[in-house]
Amino acid sequence: MGSTLAEKIIAKAAGRESVKPGDFVTCDVDLAMMHDSGGPRRVNPILTRLGTKVWDPDKVVVITDHFVPPVDAMSAAILDMTRKWVVENGIDNFYDMQGICHVVLPERGHLSPGMFVVGGDSHSPTGGAFGCFMFGVGATDMAGVLVTGHTWVKTPGTMRVDINGDLGVGVSAKDIILHLCARIGMGGAEYQVVEYTGDTVANLPMTERMTLSNMAAELGAQAGLIAADETTSAYIRAAGGDAGDPAQWQSDADATYLATHAVDAAALTPYVAAPHSPANSAPVDEHKGVVVHQAYIGACTGAKLEDLHMAASVLKGHKVSNQTRLLLAPASTRITAAAAADGTLAALTEAGAILMPSGCGACAGYGAGILAEDEVCISSTARNFQGRMGAVSSKVYLGSPYTVAASAIAGHITDPREFLNGGMA
Repeated sequence: MGSTLAEKIIAKAAGRESVKPGDFVTCDVDLAMMHDSGGPRRVNPILTRLGTKVWDPDKVVVITDHFVPPVDAMSAAILDMTRKWVVENGIDNFYDMQGICHVVLPERGHLSPGMFVVGGDSHSPTGGAFGCFMFGVGATDMAGVLVTGHTWVKTPGTMRVDINGDLGVGVSAKDIILHLCARIGMGGAEYQVVEYTGDTVANLPMTERMTLSNMAAELGAQAGLIAADETTSAYIRAAGGDAGDPAQWQSDADATYLATHAVDAAALTPYVAAPHSPANSAPVDEHKGVVVHQAYIGACTGAKLEDLHMAASVLKGHKVSNQTRLLLAPASTRITAAAAADGTLAALTEAGAILMPSGCGACAGYGAGILAEDEVCISSTARNFQGRMGAVSSKVYLGSPYTVAASAIAGHITDPREFLNGGMA
């Protein structure tokens, strides 16, 4: 029998000819990524007690994104500790207040097909869009990686999601994954790999592929993989990275999958997830008319350059409702610069969007942009768990940047196609 892409990467990292689902193996880690919230402040006490140092500083990337910019003395102290730790441990791959880790990591050329990567955050499966086996670990496991350069894994089975057809106007990768959250469920791919295939995926730009891989975490998956192709290689080369040989990192034609789900992309409409789970997703019309106090375009999932382009295409020529505030936090400083250069930022701010710093911010309930009691928000983020973005009584709906922008104009949840197909009467 052939091997899936995940099995090939794990076998390489384990120094074995092949692996099969259920095999426990010890793997060499090609790269470890941490951020300021779960990184040095959590692992340093462990390393100090062990009296040891980082196994290979060149294979560690640290990015500050959760407590940036600091809003109180505690946040400032965490950032100060992080900055000192990277110096003490010789970590040159340090990106301070440059954006969200899952966007900055590939943006700076650190990912290549076939890599075995661990990240100190639950949305680390984002790296799977680049043909990497990348998954999230906690501080204790990360400390073990930092000391030894190895970690263990129980080889997961792979669920294949085959997506074909042309996406309609106002429909994006976010709508695909919200559809899958409703269809498969939050635990439907628990401790599995989700591998996305099909001509729809092949035609998506890298940042849209990143959305699919990122939210594999919402399906319960350990990793969300997309086999590398020329689109992958072009992105990696532009980022200054090593694209390697994409042909080497493909699932075999006779690979065994746990299940295969077919998605007709052409039949999809814009989707919205109701509180308090991404699994509460349905076509936008089922939530149409819900009044929103805040609209948020941000996070690793929903504030990449293409995401901002989506929002601008809806907002151009319109104004945000005076009953709603639209907050905009680009996913990285480079994205902010690119959006300023191509006119996207002007279109968004002229419509009434309020520009905020790059970082995790309101998505994770840190810093500016959190919600008051009983407020309703529609957000381009990945999660809408109760209390995540502020007060416990607040409610968060999830949608694509198209849908968030349209809802900001209308002041209530709205189908973005009403604006993209000639505007509202």
